[in-house]
Amino acid sequence: MAGWLGRADDAVAAAISAAQWLVLPVSFLLFAQWPLRDVVHAYAIQANDLAQWMFALYVSAALTFATRERAHLAADAFAQRYSLQTRRRIARIGGFLCVAPWSLFILVVSAPAVWQSVGELEKFPETYDPGYFIVKVAAWLLVLLALAQAALGVWQSDAPG
Repeated sequence: MAGWLGRADDAVAAAISAAQWLVLPVSFLLFAQWPLRDVVHAYAIQANDLAQWMFALYVSAALTFATRERAHLAADAFAQRYSLQTRRRIARIGGFLCVAPWSLFILVVSAPAVWQSVGELEKFPETYDPGYFIVKVAAWLLVLLALAQAALGVWQSDAPG
């Protein structure tokens, strides 16, 4: 089982690692909108549309990264009296009990809309630029990564780090 968990953990880490590089083109495209609009007088809307789907993919992975790094904000004033090991167990099990059902719900409820969007290669509604279906796929990526991380968290060791 440890081999399977290691490969699953590596897959989640690889998805996060790949998505982290999207921050550079997203930043460039968002910056480029003003010169494109004010100087070139063209392509600003297309740059925005491209940045939107890249940003959706980036955020999908960034939330799981924050979970892995224990960087989420937490209201843990009550839990401060517990040992670090107990707090970590509560966080892992609580995460699984909250995140897993939510993720499964989103996957099931959004399935028809996502499949239709992908099947039609849906375009952005206002500009008809291609790629809007990627925004919907990014929602699935978000919940799949969150679900995988929640499941992995249940079997993590209590070692510091």
